[in-house]
Amino acid sequence: MKRFSVIFLFLILISHLLHSQKTISWKLSIAITPEIKQSFIKGGRLILHVTKQHEREPRLRSEITFGVTPQNWEANLPFIFDSKAENVLNIGLDQLKQNSSEKYYFQVVYKQNIDDGQENVAGNLYSNIDSVFYANTLQLNLTLNKIIPQTPILKHDFVKTVEIKSKLLSDFLERPRFLKAAILLPSSYFENPDKTYPICYRVAGLNGRYTAINDLINNKDFTEWWFTKTAPQIIYVFLDSQGPYGDTYQVDSENNGPCGKALTEELIPEIEKQFRYKPDSKMRFLTGNSTGGWVSLGLQILYPDFFDGTWSYSPDPVDFEHYGLINIYEDESIFYNRYRYLQPGRRTIYGEPTLSMKDWIAGENLNSRTGSYLVSGGQFGAYNAVFGPKGKDGLPSLMFDPITGKIDHSIAKQWEKYDLKMVLEKNWSTLGPKLQGKILIWMGDMDGLYSNVATRFLQKFMEKTENPKSDAKISFTAMAGHGQEWSDRSVLTLIAEKVAKK
Repeated sequence: MKRFSVIFLFLILISHLLHSQKTISWKLSIAITPEIKQSFIKGGRLILHVTKQHEREPRLRSEITFGVTPQNWEANLPFIFDSKAENVLNIGLDQLKQNSSEKYYFQVVYKQNIDDGQENVAGNLYSNIDSVFYANTLQLNLTLNKIIPQTPILKHDFVKTVEIKSKLLSDFLERPRFLKAAILLPSSYFENPDKTYPICYRVAGLNGRYTAINDLINNKDFTEWWFTKTAPQIIYVFLDSQGPYGDTYQVDSENNGPCGKALTEELIPEIEKQFRYKPDSKMRFLTGNSTGGWVSLGLQILYPDFFDGTWSYSPDPVDFEHYGLINIYEDESIFYNRYRYLQPGRRTIYGEPTLSMKDWIAGENLNSRTGSYLVSGGQFGAYNAVFGPKGKDGLPSLMFDPITGKIDHSIAKQWEKYDLKMVLEKNWSTLGPKLQGKILIWMGDMDGLYSNVATRFLQKFMEKTENPKSDAKISFTAMAGHGQEWSDRSVLTLIAEKVAKK
């Protein structure tokens, strides 16, 4: 009887949620202001953000989001957004309180930048914010009247930029493709015009941009330290990971093109030419946190002779048998684990799950013009494009089904060449000697993305290596979360200490 009551209450709850969603009928007329009609590109993704929070723009974070790809939308006509249309995806509707005293704030973004998979990036369009009190039936007019501008690099005597047209990537994409970097020079740089300085390439977290240098320059504590004579005398280069499907991970791939080759053969040589770095000095280093942790480690492994050391913090999964908590080669689904429990994707440092893989992918599906995570610009859209093969339609092949989470093991197997632990296992006799003295990894043992599991298995492999025995330094901090010990100052100090021992 007790079991029947629980099931009955559960069915009532589901019925209530479904009823509340069905009774919502929101229709919005989305127009485009004449001033930006020429900037409109067909085929983009329209994303409606709804929030009760008034302290920030809804497009920056919202509790309720809708996504739709308008078909045959002409810039001179408004698009009628209907929340009940079959092709409209939504998340967060269960958070709606059917209370007429609640005010909600609405804002719409139109993702149209074909060179950048993200939403709030240059070239995309967005509207002003409108607010209304809650109603099940609602009609509203919003106008796309703004274009997100480029973020400029702050002007500073010790900050420089390099931008080049990449022939390799332009040929691959069959349209112009540019590579950018921002450079922070050491305090003594201009006093020593003939000196060769160590150089470190910094890779930001997911979808990181070279504009991250602005945050460092605006950090008073950092700049006061950096411009002292005792601070590390290192050229610090901020890379940019912009790509059509999200972060390119700075490696060659079937979908993004020869990004690793373009980095090592086009961009880095140009930077080092301009800032008088001599490769013979063997002081070309890498660092990064999160996605940047994976990229910095991946570049060191894939280009073992080109780079001279990496400091990698909280790297994304370095072993795809432990892709978070998923084994992509053997598990059936990324939504449910082998015990048939909902698979968590994020957690607190105390182990409390905060987001399931199923809900994570639902969010990426919503943000993609295909209605799947394929071109979401998010974490799994990026993974899929970087690690997977190109599909018959010219877009990346999906490693797992966006609705059921079912893994396509024929696609998963093709990810092996980016499985860093597997690359090391298969090639240790040649890679091992070249990587001695070059790898330092830090990881929190309560990583919020469960990436510590993969790093633990990488450590186990490294400890068993022979001919040579790996001297990689892999450290874990108990109860520490994702990127908790990362800081530019700390890593630059570690690099300076290494240089001083040469």
